Amino acid sequence: MLDIRPNLALPDSVLEWRVSRAGGPGGQHVNTTSTQVELRLSIDDCDMLSLRVRTRLKELGGSRVSNDGVLRIVCGSSRSQLANKDEAEQRLRALLLEALKPPPKPRRPTKPSRRAKAKRVDEKK
Repeated sequence: MLDIRPNLALPDSVLEWRVSRAGGPGGQHVNTTSTQVELRLSIDDCDMLSLRVRTRLKELGGSRVSNDGVLRIVCGSSRSQLANKDEAEQRLRALLLEALKPPPKPRRPTKPSRRAKAKRVDEKK
């Protein structure tokens, strides 16, 4: 169970964990242990999230979301599998909290005032 906020938690059934060998520094330790963690979440199967939140999550996920609607978070920065798992959970939690926020107001296009234009021209002289 992954707690997102007090009234929302994702059950383990919608989360899929995979581990693999990570590259990078670490010497022989890297070659023998599976420390890289991949967290997969099928956004379309999360019935506890509203349609608006699921759509926003797909937008925020960007290239981490596949065509099938699966969000993929990969962490391999630490030599510890547990630390990488915690980091993946934190990334998912932050992404979900951002998706739960109300959408930003659309920008209302405005033009600079005549005085602002004149001031800019005067500063250039």
